[in-house]
Amino acid sequence: MQKVLRNKLSREEKLFVRDFGLHLRALREERNLSQTKLEAIAGLSKNQVWRIENSEVNTTISNLVLLAKALDVKIEELFEFGG
Repeated sequence: MQKVLRNKLSREEKLFVRDFGLHLRALREERNLSQTKLEAIAGLSKNQVWRIENSEVNTTISNLVLLAKALDVKIEELFEFGG
């Protein structure tokens, strides 16, 4: 179960989650996908992509696998950002 990010993560961890979300948004937009379309392709629940992109959740490894497949990238590419 995913938990809302509040005071549970360190500042550094929160910044990483924020940067990850921004990178996910960039990858999605490069492919001209809406959040809803990416959720449908990945099989994620409604608003899940919004929550990840906006640092509302610290997502799961299984969601990362689904997102990588839906975006047609290697999972490593999800972490190729300047964080």
